[in-house]
Formats: sequence, structure tokens, C-alpha cells
Amino acid sequence: MGLTALEGSVEPRSNPHSDNTWGNGKRFTMQFTRWQRFRALTTILGIVGIGSLALIYFIPAPPSKVVMATAFKGASFEYYGRQYQEIFARSHVELELRETAGAVENLKLLQDPNSDVQIAFVTGGLSDAKHVPGVLSLGTVYDQPFWIFYPSNQQIDQFAQLKGKRIAVGPIGSATRHTAEQVLGKGGVSSETATLLPFAGSAADKALAEGQVDAVWIIGVPEATAVQSFLRNPNVRPMSFPMSEAFTRIFPDLARMTLPQGTVDIERIIPANDVQLIGTKSKVLIRSDLHPEIVQLLYWRDGKFPGKWRGRVPGRVGCPAHCTI
Repeated sequence: MGLTALEGSVEPRSNPHSDNTWGNGKRFTMQFTRWQRFRALTTILGIVGIGSLALIYFIPAPPSKVVMATAFKGASFEYYGRQYQEIFARSHVELELRETAGAVENLKLLQDPNSDVQIAFVTGGLSDAKHVPGVLSLGTVYDQPFWIFYPSNQQIDQFAQLKGKRIAVGPIGSATRHTAEQVLGKGGVSSETATLLPFAGSAADKALAEGQVDAVWIIGVPEATAVQSFLRNPNVRPMSFPMSEAFTRIFPDLARMTLPQGTVDIERIIPANDVQLIGTKSKVLIRSDLHPEIVQLLYWRDGKFPGKWRGRVPGRVGCPAHCTI
């Protein structure tokens, strides 16, 4: 038996004053008093305010000033620190460069809870990351070659020729001195067989020019102020490292590098010949609580560091960023 419409069924009356219709055909009007609207608005504003305060507390605004530990005058760390200063300034953040003795002191400053240093340059291989809690490595910034400069009226091509000489190797506590003692020591040149003096950077350049030292051990990219001064000085020449392959096998964090003829000045042909070098990696370390927006500024060019020179590295390139800092 099919269903049919009942005769005489009554259509529900429509309420012309109603704005809401429910499924059963009934309509009614929902009205709020001023007090109810006020309470609802207050509740919404309160929720928004609490949420904003929570965001400010848990995600604070980036600081307006940050301190970076670099090194002494004329060092590569100072050179790249100045580049970072320009990048930070464009984002209205003041970057203070803290002059130090070098990488060893920089690492200590990052670990010191009473220090205001939050960013620092270090030389790769100085320490194992697991022994430096609270400090993170952002990776390699640039290749850091080791140089030995001496007067151009001499010819030095073996470490044995440095015995008995006065050598500028940087201050105690610097990576410059630390690496000099390690590498030169393997070649028989130490404080017992030579005079190791604390000149570094631009001070070492001046000491060699004034005859206070016979040779200079320095770490830095060719663009660094002190290295540029040595390379462009006709009275000074760089030493090609003997047995560079052997040193990279003895010290796994080191790599063989080559500065090709004419790289510094192709018109004046500087250097006059290919220079064989050894070196390591320089890295940027930060405290683990550094604000994320400041971290992003450190990767300022398409997610890359501002390193320019990459030495020609035919051999191994040392330990990757995640295993040593």
C-alpha cells in the first residue's frame, strides 16, 4: 500500500520576522542582549591577548645586539666578521666583534656561561662536538690554509731550514700557535730548536718587515688583510709546503690545497708559481639558545656562508662538520 498525501494537511505557517529555519519547518528568532554581546567580545579579546603573551614568552623577538668572537687584527676571522657586520646591519641588528687570541679562546668563551659571546669562529678539528655541550656547529665557512712567509732573498723549501730561526706563530691560546706547534713540531721545529714568538696578523707582518722575526706562520684566506700584505710584498715570498700529502695522512683534519699561479694578481703574476699548501676548515659555532632569526642571518647568501676562496683540494678534505667542531 503506497503512501499518499493526506487531504486537508496544513502547511506550516511562515514567520516573516524570523531569520532562522530548522529542518522541521519551525522558525524562531535568536536575540542577544548588549550584556551578552559585551561578554562574548571580552572573552574573545582575552583569548587573543593570552595567545599573544604566550607567543612573546615562548618565541621572543630577536635581540638587537649580538656578540661574535673573531681573532686578532688582520686575521681571516676578523675579515669575515666585518662581512657579517654589514649583513646584520641591513637587518637592523648590531653585531659586536670581540677581538680575541683566536679559535681556542673563542671556544672557551662560548662555553663560559658568564660570557656574552653567542657566535664564534673556530678552526676545524679543535674539539670533538660531544665534549662541548650547549654549542652547535653551523658547518664549514671556508678553507683555511696555513702559510709560511719569509724574506724573498732566501730560499726555504724544507722545515729543517727553519731550525734556529725566529718564527712568529701567534699568541698562546690561538689556533695559529696550536697548529704551528703541531705541524712544525712534526718537522722537528719546536721551541727547543727555534724561537717561537707571539706575533700574529698585522703585527707579524710588521715584525717581519722590521727584521724582528725570520719567518711567519699564519692562518688565513688570501683575502685576509695580513695575508694580502704578505703576498703583495715583493720582499716576501710564501713557502710551498714539503710533503703535504704526508701531513694530511698524519693529521686527518688537514687537507692539501693549491694557490695557483697568478690567483692574487694575474697582471703582476702573484704568486709567481703554484704554491702548495696545507690547511683545515673554519667553522661558525653558536650557542644552542641563539635566536632562530639570528641563525638565519649567518646563512646570508642563498643559505650559504660568505666564504669566497676555496683552495684546490685534490686530496681528502678533512672531517665533516657534524663530527668535529
